[in-house]
Amino acid sequence: MRLFVFGLGYSASNIAERLPGARIAATGSAGGIAFDDAERVRFELANATHILSSVPPGEDDPVLMAYGDALAETGAWLGYLSSTGVYGDTGGAWVDESAPTGSGRRSARAAADAAWLSLGARVFRLPGIYGPGRSPLDRIRAGEAKRIDVPGQVFSRVHVADVASGVIAGFDAPPGAYNLADDEPAPQSEVIGFGCRLLGLPVPRLIPLAEANLSGPARAFYSENRRVANGKAKRILGWRPLYPDYRLGLRALSASTSPAPASSAPAAASHDQR
Repeated sequence: MRLFVFGLGYSASNIAERLPGARIAATGSAGGIAFDDAERVRFELANATHILSSVPPGEDDPVLMAYGDALAETGAWLGYLSSTGVYGDTGGAWVDESAPTGSGRRSARAAADAAWLSLGARVFRLPGIYGPGRSPLDRIRAGEAKRIDVPGQVFSRVHVADVASGVIAGFDAPPGAYNLADDEPAPQSEVIGFGCRLLGLPVPRLIPLAEANLSGPARAFYSENRRVANGKAKRILGWRPLYPDYRLGLRALSASTSPAPASSAPAAASHDQR
């Protein structure tokens, strides 16, 4: 395997670590290739067996803008780490890959998602990602966790290890969209409360959203409410999350002997850069 990664960030690094026999070249914070080194990037694309992008769009997808012609001509496996934000608000209803996209706050992400699908990519739609160094436990330890009371609102999430196993399972799957989420969407306040009890720390009081003093992006996060179904990934990829609910995931993280620095993300973790 010769894997080229656009954006070797948090999730992509976890994927790469699980491919010990692969030759990996990448751009991004942990990669060794400059994104704008077109000659080197195009050489790697021409010789890759697998190509994965975790780069989020701005107004447009920078990967497709710069290298879309090469990606359209490659015979390599294509993968893209997208977001379940493409589904928009469903009022708490379950949503699967057959649902329409593009109606939510992540319109640029939805456009990029569709463009990668048109190239024949496996598009992995991810909810809030958490894991070592990027979890509610880190914010609780740092004294930054809030329990925000939004009645009826739930969020889906996924452990970074389950993102990695899902993408790797997708190496042998047909092109298309796949939701990688755990089995139990839950309120943010419930997750924070469980994490506090797990660490033996006081549980913060519930506060209304209007009093939470959130940033604009964090407040926008609370404007959507949906439950993400993962049945297609289970059926077609043969994928099963190692951490099917947040309790198992947080227990595993609390048992870690080397916790990493806290994340500042407002949700389970930031989607970008994946």
